[in-house]
Amino acid sequence: MIKKITLPLSDEVISDLRAGDSVLISGQMITGRDAAHKRLYELIQDNKPLPVKIDGEVIYYVGPAPAKPGHAVGPAGPTSSYRMDKYTPALLDRGLKAMIGKGKRSKEVVDSMMKNGCVYFAAIGGAAALISKSIKSVETLAYEDLGTEAIYRFTVEDFPAIVAIDSKGNSVLAEG
Repeated sequence: MIKKITLPLSDEVISDLRAGDSVLISGQMITGRDAAHKRLYELIQDNKPLPVKIDGEVIYYVGPAPAKPGHAVGPAGPTSSYRMDKYTPALLDRGLKAMIGKGKRSKEVVDSMMKNGCVYFAAIGGAAALISKSIKSVETLAYEDLGTEAIYRFTVEDFPAIVAIDSKGNSVLAEG
C-alpha cells in the first residue's frame, strides 16, 4: 500500500511512518546540496539568521538540471545523502522535519533524527527524469550564485519515495 502524504509534515504523520513504507509526497519542500548546507551550517555556528526557514521543512538533496520549455525543472534525481551528514544534525536541531536523498546516513544523523522526531526518505536514484514530472513549480529562495546547488522551493505532486529511516531509527538501509 502506498501512503499519500501532504507537506508540511505533522509530528503525527512522521510518527506513523515506518521504514519501508512507500509514499507519494505532495506540497512544498526546499532543496539543497553540499555547498548550500555548508553555508547554512556556518551561519548556525556563527549564530546568524538563515536565509530560509528550516523549522517544519522537508529538504530534498538535489541539484536539478535546467528545465526544458514547458517544464518546471529538468531531470532532478537525488544526491548521495552522506555528503550532508556533517551539517544535518544542526539543521534537525533547528526544526527540519525530513530529508530526501539516496544512500545511508551516519549514526550521528540517525541519533539526531530520533532525538528530533524526523524521517529520511529515499528517492529512486537513476529516475531523475521520472521524478521531475512530479515537480510542478520551482522558486529560487537563496544562494542563486550556486547555480543548480542553490536553495529552491519545489511544489510537488505525488513525488515517489520510500521511508528509508523512520523517526524511531528503524532503517531499510541497515536491515536490507
